[in-house]
Amino acid sequence: MPGPFIFRDYGTFTGPGSLSGNYDYDLSSAEINPAVGGKPPEWSTDLPTDTSFKLTDLAIVLFHAPGDYVGFYSPGSSTQVINLAHSTGEIPLFNIMSKNTIHSGKIIVNDSIICNGAVVVNGVITGTTITRLDAGIITAMSLPAKPFDIPHPSKEGHRLRHVSLEGPEIGVFFRGKLENTNVIELPEYWKDLIHPESISVNLTPYGTYQELYVEKIILGQQIIVRNRESELTNCYFTVYAERKDMEKLIVEYEGTSVKDYPGQDWLNLRGN
Repeated sequence: MPGPFIFRDYGTFTGPGSLSGNYDYDLSSAEINPAVGGKPPEWSTDLPTDTSFKLTDLAIVLFHAPGDYVGFYSPGSSTQVINLAHSTGEIPLFNIMSKNTIHSGKIIVNDSIICNGAVVVNGVITGTTITRLDAGIITAMSLPAKPFDIPHPSKEGHRLRHVSLEGPEIGVFFRGKLENTNVIELPEYWKDLIHPESISVNLTPYGTYQELYVEKIILGQQIIVRNRESELTNCYFTVYAERKDMEKLIVEYEGTSVKDYPGQDWLNLRGN
């Protein structure tokens, strides 16, 4: 069971009975001699047997047993810097049970941060390397353009930046090449991903001039391409379609921030 609470340097308070081992938590804040006639109270000056933890510093310390302390301390006699530490150096586990925690000022973390819930950022995310950025972060959604920026693959000392293509729909594409065939086989999963009626196709002949056209689309699974001059079809193709697993995009809406978007709440869309 934890022992007394200690305040060092500008006065020491361990609580009545701390040395005897009969520490009474109900009396932990009681003075030995209460204030009388305007005089300050007299506090207990008993010390635990082991007083090694930050002995020369200002400190508020929880004492468990000799060599087993945890507490706040200020190096030297200044309160400009406050540290929280264990007598062995690191606190094995620091658990805060709080519904809401508000911190004003910068937080510097010298190791990884593990988050088991949603992260909402109302400012700008910066860093030399961001290996993954979840689409649910508000800042990513509100960027005026969505770039990727990487070391240049062929020019030393340079970087390469591209920006995502944007449009007024939630779309996907599939591209490829036809050689001596006239059937574009769409991905099998497209039947459950896209609206078949939203499909559009771009065809680019190669090798020779060809008059190409789309004859028909079969259940969102196949696209039949015809060549007016020949049975052979050789072309590049790009197929676009709108996703049906999400609500239609509301392109223009009234509001002053992304939080005012009246449609589907993308911030709460999470993978299983």
